Amino acid sequence: MTIEIEYETENRLPVKDREIIEAVVKEALDSENCPYDISLNVLLTDNEAIQEINKEQRGMDMPTDVLSFPMVEYSSPADFSLVEDCVEDYFHPETGELLLGDIVISVDKVLEQAENYGHSIKRELAFLTAHSMLHLFGYDHMQEEERVIMEQKQRAILERLAIGRDTIE
Repeated sequence: MTIEIEYETENRLPVKDREIIEAVVKEALDSENCPYDISLNVLLTDNEAIQEINKEQRGMDMPTDVLSFPMVEYSSPADFSLVEDCVEDYFHPETGELLLGDIVISVDKVLEQAENYGHSIKRELAFLTAHSMLHLFGYDHMQEEERVIMEQKQRAILERLAIGRDTIE
């Protein structure tokens, strides 16, 4: 598994960001029974940069907390059965890892939302990572039943890692 984590802002999170992100990614992969080693890029940036990406990619001229850019097209969420039919599209030619996609997280939003919601920075970073991973697996929350499923899966991932709203750090 390759997880590239890069800061594109001078503002750093005062937590063990790599450990948190890697733990959540591994738990999400396990929870969705991903049968492959994966490659994932995570960009930690600021509100200004994520707003620009959000504007370019989604036509929304506002900062957001997290953006997900999946590389895999699923027939249904987390259905990995079709990826082997498109090896050249979905797998890294040298490592053989499944190119899962990219996650962009606003450090500013992590700090702001942790304070606003009254929980730890660790919990907020873990939550946004879990949320984004589910998007990379093809889940969405545009319809009510999709939202309920995503929320249940996010909660389960965080519970298995013992990261709750009362988590300190």
